[in-house]
Amino acid sequence: MSATLKNDTFLRACLRQPTDYTPLWLMRQAGRYLPEYKASRAKAGSFMGLATNPAYATEVTLQPLDRFPLDAAILFSDILTVPDAMGLGLSFTQGEGPRFAKQVRDEAAVSELAVPDMHKLQYVFDAVSSIRKALDGRVPLIGFSGSPWTLACYMVEGAGSDDYRHVKSLMYSRPDLMHKILAINADTVAAYLNAQIEAGAQAVMVFDSWGGVLADGAFQEFSLAYSRRVLAQLKTEHEGQRIPSILFTKGGGLWLDEIADSGSDVVGLDWTVNLAKARAQVGGRVALQGNLDPNVLFAPPERVQAEAIKVLDSFGNPRNADGSWAGHIFNLGHGISQFTPPEHVSALVEAVHSHSRRLRTGN
Repeated sequence: MSATLKNDTFLRACLRQPTDYTPLWLMRQAGRYLPEYKASRAKAGSFMGLATNPAYATEVTLQPLDRFPLDAAILFSDILTVPDAMGLGLSFTQGEGPRFAKQVRDEAAVSELAVPDMHKLQYVFDAVSSIRKALDGRVPLIGFSGSPWTLACYMVEGAGSDDYRHVKSLMYSRPDLMHKILAINADTVAAYLNAQIEAGAQAVMVFDSWGGVLADGAFQEFSLAYSRRVLAQLKTEHEGQRIPSILFTKGGGLWLDEIADSGSDVVGLDWTVNLAKARAQVGGRVALQGNLDPNVLFAPPERVQAEAIKVLDSFGNPRNADGSWAGHIFNLGHGISQFTPPEHVSALVEAVHSHSRRLRTGN
């Protein structure tokens, strides 16, 4: 892990330092849209076969980097490894997505919850160390976790949900129980991310994927407060290197000011947010990450490039009038679709790198 970092553009952008171009990575960049991923998954036998095997996790993490000149790698894992370590019994059924054998819906189930022994997640930390070694300083490695609220949604629902009926029913009828779940989740996520940092993650991201399903007021109480609790406990430095943090709330544009004050270095934005307005709103508090609609990638390559340029132009030249820098990391507004043509990703990466250089020089 002592290899000198050859490309630190992503980390510099996270910390609002000068960069020659806008760095780019994609949520779910190691995944089902790549034929080589599908081949690896077939060898591993299942999604969890990939995620729990450090060699396979390393292989699929590096696959998009071998294909595209991306500026960061992200650990191949799943947010639901955390409640699995709590004993809820995670399984993935083809075509159905994740499911838990046990749901947390009453006082008895909540009383059984505790911050798990991190040794139960050792396979994740082993994967982090293996990926970092295999990267050999090529680009930084991002570790991640689901947010306390997003994890609670899955824990209470027992699976994905369209209406969040069970988790919202518990939240409104027994807020005391929901706060207990969220407190345990927050302390678990903090310990989990710190262990990833110790294993070699050079930045960490909290995915609050379902924060946007909450009402105003409920978001602050049940989601943001616990993301703050996580961020307050995170290591910000390891082995002399600054470790940036990213908080992404899908559907969180309404609360941008409050999210920008959460303690993260970077705020991730979905495609509903205007980047120019967001940049003006956050000022020098945080860097911004985002925010191309993932479905743009189904358009022809020339349209993909045109839409990417619109995103970059909306943010503008990251150099401020006073000479300081506003950090921008280009990303999608959510995860890349499994049906995305890989050649369209190539067009996107080329457009982001070339146009962002032009923005800085004025050419």
